[in-house]
Amino acid sequence: MKSIRARVLLYFLLAAGAVFQCCGIPSAGELPFQPGEKLTFDLRWGIVSAGAAVLQVLPAEEIGGVSAHHFSVTIRSNAFIDAFYKVRDQVDAYADEGMTRSLLYKSNQQEGSHRRNVTVSFDWENSRAQFVNFGKKERPVAVGPGTFDPLSVFYSFRLQRVADGLHLEASVTDGKKYTTGKARVVKRETVRVPAGTFDTFLVEPDLKDIGGVFKKSKNARLQVWVTADRRHVPVKIASKVVVGTFEAVLVSAENVLR
Repeated sequence: MKSIRARVLLYFLLAAGAVFQCCGIPSAGELPFQPGEKLTFDLRWGIVSAGAAVLQVLPAEEIGGVSAHHFSVTIRSNAFIDAFYKVRDQVDAYADEGMTRSLLYKSNQQEGSHRRNVTVSFDWENSRAQFVNFGKKERPVAVGPGTFDPLSVFYSFRLQRVADGLHLEASVTDGKKYTTGKARVVKRETVRVPAGTFDTFLVEPDLKDIGGVFKKSKNARLQVWVTADRRHVPVKIASKVVVGTFEAVLVSAENVLR
């Protein structure tokens, strides 16, 4: 069962946001999310329940003297998966108040015997991102204006105007690689999940630059359904990779703007 790469649980949630960037930034009063928003997803590997993921908008903080939005995702395997591959992942991301770029990204991952404690800091004066894992620095990566980390960029996407056939692009970095991702809005459809029935847009990212398990999987596929309103709340994420089919479905949504 160790062939079940639990890291997929993190990849397929974060990669969902890693190819979007908004083009017209609304004012702060028009943001489609607010502190206190909490989205809880049931994670499944094929027909097997694998655990839960929680996406949250936390209270604003100051990063380097700059007011910042604070986003987080936690992923926990359930008791069944814990018996052979325990997963406890926590990712925190900070973007500037105007949602124009990332300020800080932190990832603390426990997946079986694998551990990572990553910080990606952004030096915007020199247009660089610095990756550090357990205190070990790697060579800084050059980044362009408007670059987001893999989590913040999903919230940036929620500011975008979405329509059938729209093609989206984004500048994204995880601190080790800087890339421009692409995605397209495939169609509009009604989706039923435990949290309810939603009018949604289906968005499919281009996976060629995402890497990880998607790079290793022939004919890999990732699909994201977001509500067809100004909030663009994710209600379902599905991926097909070498180790199987994963799905995240929205179970509950708290403090979502109306």
